Amino acid sequence: MINQAALREKNEILNILDPLVKEWFFSHFKDFSIPQLYGVMPIFERKNILISAPTGGTKTLTAFLAIINYLVSLARKNELEEKVYAVYCSPLKALSNDIFVNLEKPLSEINELAKSKNIELQNIRVAVRTGDTTAVEKQKMLKKCPHILVTTPETIAIVLNSPKFSEKMKAVEFLLIDEIHALASNKRGVHLSLSLERLQDVSLFNPVRIGLSATIAPLEEITSFLVGFENGKQRECLLADVNFTKKVDFKVLCPVPNMIDVTSAEMHHGLYSLLDDLIQKHKTTLIFTNTRSATERVINHLKEKFPTKYLDNIGAHHSSLSKELRFSIEKRLREGLLKVVVTSTSLELGIDIGYVDLVILLGSPKSVARALQRIGRAGHKLHDVSKGRLVVLDRDDLVECSVLLKEAVERKIDKIQIPKNCLDVLCQHIYGMAIAKIWNIEEMFKLIKRSYCYHELTREDFLSVISYLSGEYALEARNVYAKIWYDQKTKEIGKKGRLARVIYMTNLGTIPEESFVNVIIAAPFSRKDEKIGMIDEGFLERLKKGEVFVLGGHKYEFLYTRGMNVYVNASVARPPTIPSWFSEMLPLSFDLALSIGNFRKNLAGLFEGGKSEEKIKEWISEYLYNDQNSVDEIYNYFYEQFKFSKIPHSARLLIEHWNNGGKHYVIFSSLYGRRVNDALSRAIAYAVGRFGGRDVELGINDNGFYLASQEPMQVERALKEISSKNIKEILEEAIDKTEVFKRRFRHCATRALMILRNYKGKRKSVGRQQFSSGFMLAAARKTSADFPVLREAKREVLEDLMDINNTKLVLDWINQGKIKTEIVHNELPSPFALNLIIQGHADLMKVEDKMEFLKRMHKAIMERIGK
Repeated sequence: MINQAALREKNEILNILDPLVKEWFFSHFKDFSIPQLYGVMPIFERKNILISAPTGGTKTLTAFLAIINYLVSLARKNELEEKVYAVYCSPLKALSNDIFVNLEKPLSEINELAKSKNIELQNIRVAVRTGDTTAVEKQKMLKKCPHILVTTPETIAIVLNSPKFSEKMKAVEFLLIDEIHALASNKRGVHLSLSLERLQDVSLFNPVRIGLSATIAPLEEITSFLVGFENGKQRECLLADVNFTKKVDFKVLCPVPNMIDVTSAEMHHGLYSLLDDLIQKHKTTLIFTNTRSATERVINHLKEKFPTKYLDNIGAHHSSLSKELRFSIEKRLREGLLKVVVTSTSLELGIDIGYVDLVILLGSPKSVARALQRIGRAGHKLHDVSKGRLVVLDRDDLVECSVLLKEAVERKIDKIQIPKNCLDVLCQHIYGMAIAKIWNIEEMFKLIKRSYCYHELTREDFLSVISYLSGEYALEARNVYAKIWYDQKTKEIGKKGRLARVIYMTNLGTIPEESFVNVIIAAPFSRKDEKIGMIDEGFLERLKKGEVFVLGGHKYEFLYTRGMNVYVNASVARPPTIPSWFSEMLPLSFDLALSIGNFRKNLAGLFEGGKSEEKIKEWISEYLYNDQNSVDEIYNYFYEQFKFSKIPHSARLLIEHWNNGGKHYVIFSSLYGRRVNDALSRAIAYAVGRFGGRDVELGINDNGFYLASQEPMQVERALKEISSKNIKEILEEAIDKTEVFKRRFRHCATRALMILRNYKGKRKSVGRQQFSSGFMLAAARKTSADFPVLREAKREVLEDLMDINNTKLVLDWINQGKIKTEIVHNELPSPFALNLIIQGHADLMKVEDKMEFLKRMHKAIMERIGK
């Protein structure tokens, strides 16, 4: 049961604080923050609580204050035991180190304060245990047990299966999950949710669960994820949604006054002049790009354009850099040695990066929650101003960022989706549980269903995992051996094999290993197989047979893969069908997409109702938080679309037919985000193929998708054939032979321990893993269509990569008439369709050519509408 936490009186907290803790606190802080007034007392009273507050809202100290106070009171009485009292779990190793520093300092200062007053205090120990912790450090923890253990989700699972250290965890009193919003939406969170139930099962107490979250929605579901279920009912939990208004200063900026009538040189100059101007007016600036390549590009251009300003005071931070380089950037940022840091996504979470007074977002962050998280890095302290600037370079981005800004200011947060019933993660945990002790199958099932992520798990799915792990699917020929035994008479389950613990410990985790694959011109198209370069697996996932992509400035047609080799045809005249940066792009959230659709609908109503330019601009200005220049640009964009065709919106799905040099394009202006558009476009393309259409090309983005072919396509018929009832079946057939499914099967097979990354001290490369995966996929298909790992791979593609649930919602709206489809035939793509058409050619077009193409098309459109 979820209840709202109450705002408590300051005196209540003062009354429970140890005098040493009280004196230490007020030597650093003037007063309690709002999160502390909500959170400290419930934690002291041993109540579960989720504290949600903006970045820099003192959430961490709120959680730790009651815990430190409790430990100090025990230490004063010499009652501290050799056990772990509190587990602090963070999604980042770097964040764990950060908290270690922030915990050690207050404890050290309290200790010094005690000495100055001749008070004897036991030493309160803090230790960090992650994948980077050495064997020597782990041994030290056994001899001198930490009272507060700072760790990661994966390490909790390892600790639970470490016989000696797990003894120290049998009386844990506090479980603190930081940045819970960053975990709940992926399989690391699913893995953690089961670990928390296992930890509670071995503990003598019911540990207090404390969740810390940035602004996110739906908070009630995140709360359920934190506390789980007991006997089919959700455990009690308080929710402190601390929506105090931190001062914010958000603006959308464009580097040029007109986004169409501009040359690439003018756009480039305008962008970097704007960035330089913003950077120089502030002490420390953090720039977020949405891709690693853009991060490097921005730094390179700033250095080139302003060589005297940016030398040793600029840095890059992204996941492709080494740990040492990232730590160095974080340290220099904290020390105030850097003027600007450019990052992709890696500095979104709450690592202490010191004083930042401006955050610039280059392009849309694609979700309101992500925008608030990023901008919250500026003015990180409680009473500082969070200052953010969203810099946009095209009209679609302008509209998207303008609506996003409105939603952010009005705190309308997009909802995250929590994965449910992930069978590969379940395989891993059941193996771990069987290693820890012999289980009764009913007790095991009961424990698993306490996790929010598995509270709807069916007995059939559970038993299918037990069957796989106990070797009933007979996969020994593929070196997949039984990992557990299950006695159907006694209903008991236990581990199998002497190496069980070692195998589990060295193969645990949910983050898939990714690699680069070789691109090879297949022998029929050259004298012999010829390697020409490499692409990353994320990009390979998007390819299907016949797709054309660009590498090193040349076009190649994708033929097939073998292991980690991609075979291509170099003799191809067709334009590219998928841009090289596609795999790196963040998808637009469904909720934000709907908000933009509603904005379009309101504007369409004004145009179609014959309102004057003045009235429409006045409405845009009142609805959004934009300057006049942005209002004019948005008005012109919608006016051109309205005069040229129709404005697509939340209640109108516009389908445009366009012929270009013999090729027929069907363009869907479906503003639902890339994940929904991915599902819709694949389903429609597959249905078109069943009706006789061949060699259908696909292009998708957040605003829509297109199908293209040299032959006629029965697209409207295909759309009518698809419904919320049959789309799952259609998509499962559509993805069955694709690269995305092959790769995702490997990820799931590795998590489910069908493929062992490490065995007897040897590490299997990603290439060997993929090679093994191919054989196992074939074997799994022969074994059973209900094979759990096979079903999980399908679920992951349809629910996590795509968004089948919201796709069903859109299809229902179409079938119910809430969304009306309107078909138009144009001799040119409409203004709203231009970016989608250009993206397929983006790798071959120079920026200058793209700008010229846009100007040329814009001119043709303006002539057509007579303006």
